[in-house]
Amino acid sequence: MPPRRIEDAAGRAALTAVQQGDTARATIATAVRWTLQRLADDVPGNSVEVRVPPFAAVQAVPGPRHTRGTPPNVVETDATTWLALATAELTWGEAVAQSRVSASGSRADLTAFLPVRVAL
Repeated sequence: MPPRRIEDAAGRAALTAVQQGDTARATIATAVRWTLQRLADDVPGNSVEVRVPPFAAVQAVPGPRHTRGTPPNVVETDATTWLALATAELTWGEAVAQSRVSASGSRADLTAFLPVRVAL
């Protein structure tokens, strides 16, 4: 069964609420999942796994696909940092320099794919 998709209106509403200071776990979870969903839609592929624990993980970016074990290209960060990256409040370079994101692998630099396209 494919994962449940978040409708754009619901995702956008959750993201707006978080940007306005809403700290409800469910709202943050929806905003994170939706922005990750948008990333995976806009940059389809299986060569990079983007993780935002405990909320979600997606595979994106064209390239070699991994099939077993830990993928060779992994990006991991917290929800606050991810949402800042997704909305251009923080650049990839700033997040890496501040150790707010862990990125391993030759394809794990998401600079070209951020911010996530959230306005439709």
